[in-house]
Amino acid sequence: MAKIIGLTGGIGSGKTTVAQLFLASGIPVYITDQEARNLMQSEMILDQIKDVFGTTVFEKGVLIKEKLSEIVFNDANKLAQLNGIVHPAVKMHFKQWLLEHQKDQFVIYESAILFESGSYKECDFIINVVAPLEIRIQRVIERDKTTREKVLERIKNQWNDEQKSSKSDFIIENTGIEAVKLEIVKILNFLGIKQIKS
Repeated sequence: MAKIIGLTGGIGSGKTTVAQLFLASGIPVYITDQEARNLMQSEMILDQIKDVFGTTVFEKGVLIKEKLSEIVFNDANKLAQLNGIVHPAVKMHFKQWLLEHQKDQFVIYESAILFESGSYKECDFIINVVAPLEIRIQRVIERDKTTREKVLERIKNQWNDEQKSSKSDFIIENTGIEAVKLEIVKILNFLGIKQIKS
């Protein structure tokens, strides 16, 4: 069975970029946000969201993610409720995905809430991606076309870098792509992973 490398980092830290670089090195990567978005289209999940959040987050039976985000990122309890619906479905889906990759030596499990969800307990190694706060804020403002206040609200709902780093095996400081590539090579070497692609 493949060993699981948990990959996490606060919003705007650039963990998706790091995940793509690991993928380019030949390691299969499971992106939880992406899979969660797909799973949120299923009838079972939509029904549970309707039960908890009501019909105000739906228009003509279609889930309006912006409305749902507005609610959960301003209320830690609501965020926990949403995670309580989506996370078990992602966990089950990941187990199926893992079976397809059991011949691989390592796989990456990328999750913003690796610690908050308890998923870190399933990992053999953990990488935390960090970046200076102002860089993170600017990245998210540009990416999501949002405001500084909204980004800070989302950051407040996540574990901070110190909490994550204290429970991680490796820390990648993402201040530039070349420095990140060097850190990834060090991790691959430490784990004895030969790069499949350059």
